[in-house]
Parts: sequence; C-alpha cells; structure tokens
Amino acid sequence: MNLRLSPVLVYDGDCAFCTRSVRFIERRISRRPDIVAWQRTDLAQLGLTAEMCETAVQWVEPDGAIASGHRAIARTLIHGGGLWSVIGRALLLPGISSLAAVVYRVVARNRHRMPGGTEQCVLPQAERNGANGVDTDGSGGVSG
Repeated sequence: MNLRLSPVLVYDGDCAFCTRSVRFIERRISRRPDIVAWQRTDLAQLGLTAEMCETAVQWVEPDGAIASGHRAIARTLIHGGGLWSVIGRALLLPGISSLAAVVYRVVARNRHRMPGGTEQCVLPQAERNGANGVDTDGSGGVSG
C-alpha cells in the first residue's frame, strides 16, 4: 500500500491553458497539494486512467478518494485554507455546484480558446503525439 501525506492535483501538462492555471495556483495559494501533469506520473498508482485525466482535472486524497472537474478545483481551494477555503466550499453548495459543473465543462471544452490556450489543448493525447495511439512520450497514458 502506497500512502501519501499530501493530496495530489493532476492536470493536463500538454495544455497551455491548464499549465497557466496551475502556475496561478502555485503563485497564489501557499498551502497547495502536490501538483503533477498526468502525462508525467504513474496514473495507476493514483487510481486514475488516461481517459479520466483527458476529460478533467483530478484531485486524489491521500486515502485514494478522487474528485474530478469543478470538485477537484473546489478541493484545491479548500486545501488552500483561508479565503480560498471559503470559495472552495461555496463551489460545492447545492445550486452553485451545478452551475460550477456547467461552467467547468464549458471551459474544459473550450480551453484552446482561453487565454494561454493553444490548438494543442483541444487534441486527444494520441493526436498531440502525432502517433495514432502509440506511446511516444513514455507516459503509458495514451488513449486511442
């Protein structure tokens, strides 16, 4: 059994918008989880799949509990403490959570159009590598 002491935020390291968002977290939130790009980590060890990570940002608790999308963002903010925690908890309130889920899906589908995004952000991993499903980056996480 592999026990971690810190939660982990798993993001798409090949997406410029996602990377900029993570850099914002690193600059603004002093108490933050371990942050890793899914392409450069052992997904199985975290209980994740490439498909999960291509769809949404993932939050993995030390006990293995997983939250995705807006819930992962909320967990990151809650973990940050202070005012960040208040904002994160608000994102999980009934009504607000439903709206946050819709906003997250719209942003995720259009991340290539967001500030810092590129056309690379919208492509599935296999197309980013240009290899039609062949694992060219050694991540083991290419989906077909």
